[in-house]
Amino acid sequence: MRFKRHEEARSDGDLTPMIDVTFLLIAFFMVLINFTEADQNELIELPTSVLAKPPESPLEHPIFVQLTKNGTVILGGEEVPLSGLKPYMIRESEFLRLKNKSAADATVIIRADANAAMGKVQEVIKTCQDSKFEVFALRAEEDIN
Repeated sequence: MRFKRHEEARSDGDLTPMIDVTFLLIAFFMVLINFTEADQNELIELPTSVLAKPPESPLEHPIFVQLTKNGTVILGGEEVPLSGLKPYMIRESEFLRLKNKSAADATVIIRADANAAMGKVQEVIKTCQDSKFEVFALRAEEDIN
């Protein structure tokens, strides 16, 4: 008696789900990168400094305040007069309070234009201090020369 050998059906793996997941990861990281650039504005030309260095670790509660050369501030992507800073800082303080944090736990990062008046920078700091913020960081570009 002779038995016929049946060739087993060859099954190839379907790579479509793996490709889909790869593209989803790429899209996720592209969106993530775009959000980190939202804290910067091209209207602000930072001053250069030999002492400037990048932060050693990410800040836990950063609040970005950008001061233009005209003396206005950019808050959340919107340019407002300096008088609009106090209500913004009060809202930020309330937001921190909802997270069981205080204004002293946050770091106010001031990105002032190189041509902004120093008095305006001091006014920004004073307004933030009136809202109980205590920790400040001034941003500058690193002078590589």
